[in-house]
Amino acid sequence: MGNFGNLIMNENMKIFRRPRTWIMLSILALISLLMPVLLNQGMGSSEVPYWQAAITTVQIVFFLNTIFCVVIAAEAVAGEFTWGTIKLLLIRPWSRSKILASKYLTVIGFSILSTLLVVILATVMSYILFSHSVTQDGSGASASHAFALWGYLYVDLFITLAIAFMVSSVFRSGALAIGLSLFIMFTQNLFSLIFNPVRYEWAKYVLFNNMDLSRYMDSAADYGLLEDGNAGMTLGFSIAVLAVYYVIFMLISWVVFNKRDVAG
Repeated sequence: MGNFGNLIMNENMKIFRRPRTWIMLSILALISLLMPVLLNQGMGSSEVPYWQAAITTVQIVFFLNTIFCVVIAAEAVAGEFTWGTIKLLLIRPWSRSKILASKYLTVIGFSILSTLLVVILATVMSYILFSHSVTQDGSGASASHAFALWGYLYVDLFITLAIAFMVSSVFRSGALAIGLSLFIMFTQNLFSLIFNPVRYEWAKYVLFNNMDLSRYMDSAADYGLLEDGNAGMTLGFSIAVLAVYYVIFMLISWVVFNKRDVAG
């Protein structure tokens, strides 16, 4: 376990020793702090609940957060081949599975760190600038609503990172991993529109139709867990489909990395 901990520490050092990483985190922090200020200037602070401002800020910044995390995931494995350092890892007394696992856990750790940075800064700044009162009808954003939405956003990010990591491991190309992940991000809604589960029964098993879990937040019970909306799709169904895709992505990554002559 100690050796594995050293592996993870080594991977974190590779990430955080690069100025690029700190620049990306600084950009996320700056935008998370400035966006509530811009919203305050445009919307005012007297009537808008601070949770609503925080939700809006995180939704805007999260797109950039996903791109930055994808960059880290795409180069986790492919970068070792690009820089020629993969052989230095393979000659160490660590199995390939441990090497790949350490890289993946480091990527996930970075995504959690960047997400928490965005959420905390956006919430704190919104709390300072916007109203703390509840709307007259008792509706509107709340802490539970905000954290549920942010959790769904992270699930989308989590699956996107799995795709980027798989492509990085299989094709050893950071550019391809980044490009494919960005393509999925930009065309996700388009493919969901084309392959509509209402028209095509099989479409409810398509990855794109299950990545956006936030749509279930408008369901009547438990955010869609029990309601039969979206052509028979529920929150539980989408989570199960995503879990299957995730296992497939991870299996492909591990099998290819372990079987291919990566030292060649």
